[in-house]
Amino acid sequence: MFRVSGIGLSQALRAGLALVAAGASFSASAQQWIMATPYPDSNFHTQNIKQFVEDVKSSTGGKLTIIVHGNQTLFTMPQIKRAVQGGQVMLGEILLSAYGNEDPFFEVDGVPMLSPGFDSARKLWVASKPYVEKRFRAQGIVPLYTVPWPPQGFYTKKPIASLADLKGTKFRAYNAVTARMAELFGAVPTTVQQAEVSQAFITGMVEAMLTSAPTGVDTKAWDFSKFYYDVRVINNKNIVIASQKALDALDPAVRTAVLEAAARAETRGWALSEKTMDETTKRLAAEGLKVEAATPAVRAELQKLGETMAAEWVKRAGAEGEAMLKTFRQ
Repeated sequence: MFRVSGIGLSQALRAGLALVAAGASFSASAQQWIMATPYPDSNFHTQNIKQFVEDVKSSTGGKLTIIVHGNQTLFTMPQIKRAVQGGQVMLGEILLSAYGNEDPFFEVDGVPMLSPGFDSARKLWVASKPYVEKRFRAQGIVPLYTVPWPPQGFYTKKPIASLADLKGTKFRAYNAVTARMAELFGAVPTTVQQAEVSQAFITGMVEAMLTSAPTGVDTKAWDFSKFYYDVRVINNKNIVIASQKALDALDPAVRTAVLEAAARAETRGWALSEKTMDETTKRLAAEGLKVEAATPAVRAELQKLGETMAAEWVKRAGAEGEAMLKTFRQ
């Protein structure tokens, strides 16, 4: 298919029509923005975004409204960042680690066992945030806020007592880090975005995956899996980004209101993630999945795998990466 700036022509046309229909522009008088997110309305990230949108509308007295296009209806998740950079949309939500091929700092929160759990994930974000912001701003992007996914676990059709039980399976990967994980324990990585997970399992394209309990609920994992191993190995983060050009074009008072609403969304989102972890894990069990903790053998194997991948990450990230990890580990 013909491409426009790395984005499908049909999607670029839809984005253009959406902007025209909304009357959006980058002028100081702009009153309406377009936002793209890859997740469905039921997902807690999208629910938090909707509260953010209402907060912006209320705190600006209606001077700025935001139209949200969810569930990849405007752009797929790998395309959203480019859409914000190119001005097709003013706001976007992305999984930060999905862009690790651009820069290792974007994927550090996906390194297994480096920062499992919410407290550790927050410390890693504090340490890595200056580096991430620097890279985004060089691309004309302003990071507004981040929210972590709950810790991730394995979804499988068969029981696993060690990572060796995953050898040879077709394993769903959603970024370079999970693809590398799969390679290290002998699985076959297959890139599948969240919206296509259910179909990928049903058709046999994938047989196992590592993801959060909310994603398991969103995709109705009980229809294609039997086990959920709550290993809590990774806390990936989503990040909401804005076009620097669009943000700069706002009236100063409106821009301040957006940034303040973003700060509230981050605080609310972290708390919501913890709450959602408990609720969705219980939902998985209620729907028939056998929910179990990781065996000591699996945890030991994941710890060793994480050490290998952390060393690989430092090699890619260089002196800045080494300095950041030193700060994080202090």
